[in-house]
Amino acid sequence: MARIAGVDLPRDKRVVIGLTYIYGIGPSLSKKILSKAGIDESIRVRDLDEQQVASIRNTISEEHQVEGDLRTEVNLNIKRLMDIGCYRGLRHRMGLPARGQRTRTNSRTRKGRRKTVANKKKPGK
Repeated sequence: MARIAGVDLPRDKRVVIGLTYIYGIGPSLSKKILSKAGIDESIRVRDLDEQQVASIRNTISEEHQVEGDLRTEVNLNIKRLMDIGCYRGLRHRMGLPARGQRTRTNSRTRKGRRKTVANKKKPGK
């Protein structure tokens, strides 16, 4: 099992797909990394030798920020927005969508489960 950037890549998948298991690497970046390292995209992770794994590891560490460093940077950016009190920071603080989506319906991912609000009784009835 190849271990790159602290992540064990799945053995039976193609390398181009296996690299996407690393936080910060998607399909297009995975293809760029493999072309710079000079490795065929169709090869499986289990068929990589140590030299190929090392070249992938070097390419990623030299040119890209992944895993823990990237997560830290993203969290610091969100914290900075919250500290300066801008609109996006307030939305993050309240746990609501930050990019202009509607919230009257949908946005359940950000808001969580529905909380039922009791009706107020109408006077005189």
